[in-house]
Amino acid sequence: MSRSFYVPTAELFRHPGRRQRVSLAGPLPDVAVSSARLSDDEVRADLTLEAQGSALTVSGQVVARWVGECRRCLRPTGGEMTVVLREVFEPDPVEGETYPLAADHVDLTPALRDSLALALPLAPLCDEACPGPDPEAHPVAVEGEVASDGGNGIGG
Repeated sequence: MSRSFYVPTAELFRHPGRRQRVSLAGPLPDVAVSSARLSDDEVRADLTLEAQGSALTVSGQVVARWVGECRRCLRPTGGEMTVVLREVFEPDPVEGETYPLAADHVDLTPALRDSLALALPLAPLCDEACPGPDPEAHPVAVEGEVASDGGNGIGG
């Protein structure tokens, strides 16, 4: 497992209220929804970490490329997305609200995965004006009907 998104925090907690900027990059495999997923390119995160008592706040931007299938024409599509990340990490996380914080490091991977998965398009389009499949190349046939056009699937 990659440790691209592990950040040591011991020094940060020695000075409460101190901020630390980090730039991280690495793969996040298997992040997908319906017909879109993160590409195999690296995910880039520019974040600020701040120690607050026993908790750590993380904020910044995450940039990732995604790929998918157009919901109309079914051709490959994709793009780049930027997600604003604002999360809290603590030793005793509240499920669904905060993320776990280890004694000497934080693993940002779960928060990045969740944020990026929520930002992926559920029904991607290659273009807002995509007309869909070419009717000549993809004729519609209704089950039970006999084509009277010589078998090309266009009713008559």
